[in-house]
Amino acid sequence: MTDPRAQSPSTPRTPDERRFPCANCGARLAFEPGTDSLTCLYCGHQNQIKQAEDAQVSEKDMGAYLARLAEAAPSVTATTATCSSCNAETTIPPNVTSYSCAFCASNIVAQGRGCSVIRPKAILPFKITRDQADGMFRTWVKSRWFAPTKLRGQAMLDAALTGMYMPAWTFDTTSNTTYTGQRGDAYYVTEWVTINGKRQSRQVRKIRWSSAAGQVRLNFDDVLVLSSKSLPADKVEALEPWDTQALVPYADDYLAGFTAERYQIDLPQGFEIAKGIMAPSIKLSIRNDIGGDEQRITSMHSTYSSTTFKHILLPLWLSAYRFRSKVYRFLVNARTGEVQGQRPYSPVKIGFAILGGLIALGVLIFLIAQR
Repeated sequence: MTDPRAQSPSTPRTPDERRFPCANCGARLAFEPGTDSLTCLYCGHQNQIKQAEDAQVSEKDMGAYLARLAEAAPSVTATTATCSSCNAETTIPPNVTSYSCAFCASNIVAQGRGCSVIRPKAILPFKITRDQADGMFRTWVKSRWFAPTKLRGQAMLDAALTGMYMPAWTFDTTSNTTYTGQRGDAYYVTEWVTINGKRQSRQVRKIRWSSAAGQVRLNFDDVLVLSSKSLPADKVEALEPWDTQALVPYADDYLAGFTAERYQIDLPQGFEIAKGIMAPSIKLSIRNDIGGDEQRITSMHSTYSSTTFKHILLPLWLSAYRFRSKVYRFLVNARTGEVQGQRPYSPVKIGFAILGGLIALGVLIFLIAQR
């Protein structure tokens, strides 16, 4: 009789998927969302996730680390695969030349290339289970207005939820910004106007502008930058917020049974994106520093100090299906249960909705005209 724990050698592993044996019986383990251990499905043994004695969720000095990485970091050869259907890029284990895309289930062929990668420092473990995510996904699909009628059945039958860790950077930094601008102070003048043959006075708001210059300093903590390009950026961003205060030190055990994507936005690119995320807060601080009733910012220059970073992994459930030869993706935040996704629209339903609105408007106009 075949041992159910044995895996066929012809079964390809998914990208970056880790496998861990049970300490009691040797069966393959998978991380159970919402726990801090690996439970064996065959003997029930609790395999505690071990942390290094000095493990901490800490930041590295970005400048020094980048310099060391550029000078002496060895290159690790990773086998990458680009899906011709959805353009997703993933990493697959050695000796696997083809497999199914984790994002859209298309068959793709691998092409190798060498690259240096930074090991994750922290991870947000899965909290939402597959069954919970499946229920949230079904509810989301049923609530889509103006979707084709066949969407519900096809999405339910074809969509398989995949647990995946998405790469991201977080940055701590202090910004120092010098600026020039103008301060606007409001004052009112009385103007006389003629209304219906009568002269009346009214107060008109004016702005008196004066030059302004100064410097503002802000501290930023855990500025989050997603470093994946394989998923729709607007949908991934809509999954926020992530509870980064719950980050735990990275351990391979958390990846048991899941897939981890390699970052496609490197550290320098990530920090440039972080600057854009911080810019609105800096501008608001400048406006507050200028004061007055209105403000104009004519120039600003920011420098950053005490910058540190973490490479982290964020958990999500991913589902994709094909509808009329097009791939639609659905994402579930595996910490909060927030669902975001792409969906098709039904021109017929939209047309009927517009027609119904025009009829309702026509009836309203008719009723008003009869008064």
